[in-house]
Parts: sequence; structure tokens; C-alpha cells
Amino acid sequence: MLDDGVRRAAVLGHPIAHSLSPVIHLTAYGLLGLPWTYDRVDLTSEQLGDWVSSRTSEWVGASLTMPLKSDVLPMLDRVDDLVLATGAANTVIFGPEGRRGFNTDVHGIVQAVAQVGSPGSPTVLVIGAGATARSAVAAAARLGASSVDVLARRPEACADLISTARACGLDVGITEWGSADVDLGYDVVLSTVPAGVADSLANAVPTRPGVLLDVVYQDWPTPFARAWQEHGGQAASGLEMLLHQGLEQIRLMTGQTVTAEQIRPALLNAAAQR
Repeated sequence: MLDDGVRRAAVLGHPIAHSLSPVIHLTAYGLLGLPWTYDRVDLTSEQLGDWVSSRTSEWVGASLTMPLKSDVLPMLDRVDDLVLATGAANTVIFGPEGRRGFNTDVHGIVQAVAQVGSPGSPTVLVIGAGATARSAVAAAARLGASSVDVLARRPEACADLISTARACGLDVGITEWGSADVDLGYDVVLSTVPAGVADSLANAVPTRPGVLLDVVYQDWPTPFARAWQEHGGQAASGLEMLLHQGLEQIRLMTGQTVTAEQIRPALLNAAAQR
């Protein structure tokens, strides 16, 4: 049978119907002239192993949401340094070299921040201490920070995040959320908490704020981001992070590149219809 060039990829998670990743990937495939498919696959942690092991040769890769980003690690043959540092692979590539894992969330954070402007050697605050916060800490290193401060509701649960900071060569300081007046006077603030959690920080925005990335992208701007912008600060949404991490996934899967400007209109349109 002749190879018709069709390849397959998908985003995995539970639930997954809300994912905008297909918009990014399918728009890119169209621009690149690739007859590829990219689907949403509703998959739990218990189902992941069977799914990964049963992929056939037409499969090029998969995007993963939590908790699959960490669950997939024992199933991979090779991982990049960022996966080792963050304990999460949001991208799996299938090919002759086996199953390879990558973390493109870090790239997405870096590019989203750089788009609105970041000074060299910035001071960085990460809000939250979950899986996305670990990628944010790694991104702080990529942005040129020498240390990172973390605002966490449960400082005792920050062991993994501290490990990420050390793996990236960063000093790290942990402050308990609510233990004192919140200081947001940093060059870069990376809010990694779910929608609504950071709303109270709108009252703590400094007079001259720096750059904010709020990973929330529905009902944008959030109250926190709106207050940041009203005080003259630059703010990027999680939609930009999603876009740029997806562009890096496309590069890994196809070996080709498209630009954010080529994909952003379709992504914004899809997001507006949610």
C-alpha cells in the first residue's frame, strides 16, 4: 500500500472537549499543506498506558493535559532536560527513536512574556505551586532570572517546585499566601492559578507594575489582569502561552514552523465563540 502522507496526532485529557489545541494544530497543518489529522481524545490516567502502547506508524505525536503530563513519564524512552526539571511532558513524539517526551509549556511561557516585554535578568514572582508553576519556574531561568520567589497557599507542598528551581540553577524563596501584605513589585509576575483564585490580588497591584502573565484565558482579562493594565502594566493571557507552546509542538511533530501571527486570528476567533 502506498503511503498517502496522512499522519495523526491528538490532544489527550479528561475532560478534553474544551481544548483549543486542535484549532492551533489544524490551522498550521493547513498552512503547511499537510494532510494530517489532530483530534481530541478523552482519556484517563488508567487508560493512558494502553493508548500509548497501541499507537501505529501513522501517529506522530500527542499533546497531554494534567495529570497525564506526569503519568506518561514511565512510558517514554527519552525526555528533554525540561521534562527532567519539571516532572512533566506535555508533548510526546512517536518515531524511529521511540517515544520522546518534551515540555513545551516552558517555551510557551517564555514567548508569551517576551511578546509584551521583559528586561534582562528580571526579578520574577510565581503565583501558585502546582504543575504549571514548575514550568513557570523553569521559564524564569530561561528569561534570565537568577532567583525566583513563589507565592503559595501551602508552602509545605512546594518540595517539587523547589526541586525544579534547583535543577534550573535558581535560588528560590517561598511566601505563604495571606501571611502578609502581598508584594507584586517584580519585573515579571507569572500567575499559574485557576480562574478566580488570583482575583483578590487586583487590590495589591503596585503603582508601577511590570509584566504579568495570567495563565487564565477564558473571560479575559481577569480582574487581576484588568487591574494590572489599568495601572499601566503589560499583561499577557494564557491564550498566548497556549499558542506558543502549540507552535513548538508543531515544530517538533512536523519539522516545520509557522508563526504566531499566522495562527492567532483563528485561535482568538475560536476562543471568542466559547
